[in-house]
Amino acid sequence: MSQQQASTSAIELLTVALESGAVEVIDLTAPLSEDTPVIPLPPERGQPWSFRRQVISRYDALGPQVYWNNIALSEHTGTHFDAPVHWASGRHLHDVQQVPTSHLVAPAVVLDASAEVAADPDFLLGRRHVEDWTDRHGPLPAGGWLLYRTGWGSRSTDNVDFINDGHTPGIAPDCARWLAHETDIVGIGVETVGTDAGQAGTFVDQPYPCHWHMHAAGKYGLTQLRGLEQLPVRGAVLIASPLPIVGGSGSPCRVLALVSRDRR
Repeated sequence: MSQQQASTSAIELLTVALESGAVEVIDLTAPLSEDTPVIPLPPERGQPWSFRRQVISRYDALGPQVYWNNIALSEHTGTHFDAPVHWASGRHLHDVQQVPTSHLVAPAVVLDASAEVAADPDFLLGRRHVEDWTDRHGPLPAGGWLLYRTGWGSRSTDNVDFINDGHTPGIAPDCARWLAHETDIVGIGVETVGTDAGQAGTFVDQPYPCHWHMHAAGKYGLTQLRGLEQLPVRGAVLIASPLPIVGGSGSPCRVLALVSRDRR
């Protein structure tokens, strides 16, 4: 069988599996609206825009047959993709439209720390937590995503509860450095408003270590994910679809997972 025939067969098998429901498509994206939380920054700094829209026409005199809107929002509003150029440490690396498409469809594993976060909203994932996970479940996926489940997605319909006065879980500096420079993952996905902990700006050795180290290594972030509890520990395929914004530091995106029904 030729390589082309093998590829065609694989696509046909996937199509059949999707049609039969043997492979499910799970949406990990938070709905985007005027109520979507955005990260608040100190008042002396620039502020990301919340989502807003202005009607162009809605079956009226301005357009009798058409409904559409102008929209405005930050590149980092809602469920979104962080490109390396988002942070100073990655300023000379890829912007969002330069990200290789092979990195946008990749295997994903889920590390569940929701019990720890329920006890401490400032919980930091350490290297030992990840190594304990790999001892039980196998290695992190080369070229894939580590999805960090904290249970925070359940708060996303309440802005105050979601932002939690800056007390949200994240990743310890030693773990962020290790994941970025010593593992083969392409990125990390989280349920919180950003990939770093809410208090990461106060870290002494390296503020915002996940942003700093991951983007310095040319790796990515996905934030404000929902529904991670629907995924298996390993075996999902993640599809991230940011807009190819030229020069963009990131983009709101739809994030989907393909999961075998017998793995859930």
